Amino acid sequence: SIMLWGLVLAVFTFAMYRRDRLNDTVWRFALATMGVISLFFFGMMATIANPFEVCTAVFEGRCIETTANVFASSVALLDGPGPNPLLQNHILMAVHPPVLYLGYVGFAVPFAYAIGTLMAGGNGTAWLERTRRWTLAAWTFLTLGIVLGALWSYAVLNWGGYWAWDPVENASFLPWLAGTAFLHSSVVERKRGMLRTWNVALVIATFELTILGTFLTRSGVVASVHSFTQSAVGPAILMFLIGSSLAAFCLFAARSHLIVQSPRIESLASREGVFLLNNLLLTVFAFAVLAGTMYPMLLEAFTGDQVSVGRPFFDAVASPISYVLLLAIGIGPVTPYRIAGAPIMKKRLVIPAQIALAAGAISVLSGRREFSVVVVIMLATFIVAVITKRFAELVTARPEPGLQAASHVLAGDPGFWGGQISHIGVAVLALGLTVSSALGIQASGVLEVGETITIDEFTLTNVGVFERTFPGKVSQGVTLELRRKGEAVDLLEPHLSRFNNQGPVVGTPGIHVDVTGDVYASINALDASDGSVGLDVSRYPYLFVMWVGGFVIVMGGTFSTIVRRRSRRDVAPVAVS
Repeated sequence: SIMLWGLVLAVFTFAMYRRDRLNDTVWRFALATMGVISLFFFGMMATIANPFEVCTAVFEGRCIETTANVFASSVALLDGPGPNPLLQNHILMAVHPPVLYLGYVGFAVPFAYAIGTLMAGGNGTAWLERTRRWTLAAWTFLTLGIVLGALWSYAVLNWGGYWAWDPVENASFLPWLAGTAFLHSSVVERKRGMLRTWNVALVIATFELTILGTFLTRSGVVASVHSFTQSAVGPAILMFLIGSSLAAFCLFAARSHLIVQSPRIESLASREGVFLLNNLLLTVFAFAVLAGTMYPMLLEAFTGDQVSVGRPFFDAVASPISYVLLLAIGIGPVTPYRIAGAPIMKKRLVIPAQIALAAGAISVLSGRREFSVVVVIMLATFIVAVITKRFAELVTARPEPGLQAASHVLAGDPGFWGGQISHIGVAVLALGLTVSSALGIQASGVLEVGETITIDEFTLTNVGVFERTFPGKVSQGVTLELRRKGEAVDLLEPHLSRFNNQGPVVGTPGIHVDVTGDVYASINALDASDGSVGLDVSRYPYLFVMWVGGFVIVMGGTFSTIVRRRSRRDVAPVAVS
């Protein structure tokens, strides 16, 4: 992973040099900052994390001595232990880590420009304009990496979930929260010249959180399915995290007085006010997740006591904050800058609010009366209705025919509309997550051959166990016939695998997916002698909606990143009240 960090960093630094070529003081200081970051990572590769070390001695199939001298006499391992079994169990593990690192490393560019601006004594929004696409691309890659990681967890880890508030999961979520706050507050600075000091602090925090994520993954200080190694790079990354944080925030403290004071928010009832609420909520959320993640490690380091902070704490924090954030997502895009008058807000929000209330009423009348389900259905419907209504108003106000008018509206402000696509994705994701979690059901039991287990309207029958040998692994599992209301719909084959006759047994679930939800079966015990198997079976209604929402968020970020805004000559403004 250190080599991947260095490779991506080198590519981004070169792209920054070739693409920008501004040849001013800020640009030169930004390149110097990228150089310092590169020096650290390439320095590790040249010393304590050399990926080109040569093995010089082997004991019991493992390399016990290495040298950095590439010309030394080497002893090649014909059949090494291979990577962690969890990394061999799904194709997503070839995609998820590189994509996540593209997001991590991508935030180095806006960080470098912020440091360059501070060192040059500059002010204004120039650095934000230069880094807008870099920030969007990094955020989009990080979002995609998190979604793919959740998919991997669901499909591979055999526990029936996709997000466990694991320390390393949180370590990727933290820069996402900070980066999301920065994306929104940077809009306020570009439009109104506000929050300038805050934006510099946010982008510094976002970058440092990516370094924290790398530390947690590579140091071995946390017990995690994502933390696959213990090596000498942990202390080095920790020292870099501490040193770079101190240097960046000391520079920020020393130079912040040079940043031109931004105008005050005239009214909290404005788009600036909604953005400020958004930033406060995301920051509180990030601090809570950071505290819950680091507290057990810090307590053990200083006192030796071991505690755990689990899902109940994180869910208790996430739920109320998420409700308010969803409301802000719905209100923000149609709230005017400076001050929002009651008449215009009523005109823009009454119909979406009525649609949301109707959706909530339908949920209650249909028997779905769980508080979280009703609230999220209303909020998600409200978000989609607000955005759809606004888009329809702008399209119908244009003189061109439908599709051409829609294309012109989208191209007129791709940053805004890409954000709205992502907002719809957030609404859809929240809906799928809440419904599948609140309405999910579980069952478990031990099945002899021919016996069945029932969950919801499905039955699973033990057809028989199997053992299969593949290159590098042996799998034992069970074939389950899945029937829905008596009609056969699928064959599931959850199994347990052992790689290279070593390491832990890795379970792989059997999953049936359709539009109404998933049936998820995993093995907790298997007796090949008599064909009996212990099963945990779950039913998750409409879970696919959550995955759709995640990829829609990525689509919005991609649209904002790659679509260039048309000129005013190409897209004439149309006034819509």
